Amino acid sequence: MKPFRLFLAVLVASALCVPASILAPLGNPDQAHATSASTKKSRTVKLKARTLTVGKTLTLKLPRNAKKARWASSNKKVATVSAAGKVKAKKAGRCTLKAKVGAKTYTCALTVKKAPKKTATIASGTLRATAFSLVSSAENSTTDYRSTYGYIEDIGDGRGYTCGIIGFTSATGDLLDVVETYVSLKPKGNGLKRFLPALRAVNGTASHRGLGAPFVSAWKKAAKDAKMVAAQNRIVKEQYLDPALKAARTDGLGPLGQFIYYDALVMHGPGSDSASFHGMRAQALKKAKTPARGGSEGAYLKAFLAVRSAVMLQEEAHSDLSRIKTQRSFIDDKNFSLTRPLTWTMYGDRFTLK
Repeated sequence: MKPFRLFLAVLVASALCVPASILAPLGNPDQAHATSASTKKSRTVKLKARTLTVGKTLTLKLPRNAKKARWASSNKKVATVSAAGKVKAKKAGRCTLKAKVGAKTYTCALTVKKAPKKTATIASGTLRATAFSLVSSAENSTTDYRSTYGYIEDIGDGRGYTCGIIGFTSATGDLLDVVETYVSLKPKGNGLKRFLPALRAVNGTASHRGLGAPFVSAWKKAAKDAKMVAAQNRIVKEQYLDPALKAARTDGLGPLGQFIYYDALVMHGPGSDSASFHGMRAQALKKAKTPARGGSEGAYLKAFLAVRSAVMLQEEAHSDLSRIKTQRSFIDDKNFSLTRPLTWTMYGDRFTLK
């Protein structure tokens, strides 16, 4: 074979052996582009599943190296998501939140739950009026607690004067707190201001020294002043109502339990000794589980009242357990929401709230 023909034959044979994957791009540019793109595979990255309650928001964050994302929600009725990844829960349900970043898709499974119902409290409205009326029936023998701001008497329990809406006393210091608060609200023309030294002196005793008839008269007159009413309400809230509600929230108690705690604080004070509220509560917690700890509300409240009864029976002035019997009757009726109508007997008197 001649040299030229031999060279041509070798060249043709070599061409026939070239892979199609190499020849194709040379003959078809469009096919080359498709082949290149197919090597860039899309990828899905799952983010941590999240849970929200209706009305709440959160912001989903992507890795730092992720470029600007295009966010979307699979169900906008359940939750929406902004361009910045801020999620807002709309209604109970489930949806998937997606963020497209180049070839990557980030997904987040979201569960939206109903907002928990707020527990009604004795801090306001009808429940406040109910709780205050019940306490007033014990402290002032009337359910008209608004008329009791001017009440003042020494009931012979060793606590000196008992005064006002919940029976502040000159021996325990809360009466002094009321007068000091009143003076701060009305520094001038205040008829009780001059009794502050005497109130400080008799604090912790049953003495009336420096008080007597002039103080009784000045107290009744001051009680007609709106600022005096505000002073009493402030001390009630700070020293008795708020602590009762705080403890009740911790223990998972409803309105009846809140009232039982409030009444105990009013009578026994907020101390931690065995004869004061926090001490009695500590003893009750050893005897029964609270609802917050998986216990029965009725069983726990009865345990608390049993501890309180033992404390009351130690004092002659408190040996009548009308308050305890009334509260137990509400427990027996399973009226944990303290719903009216209510009927009870307090120290021999019959009361009704419709």
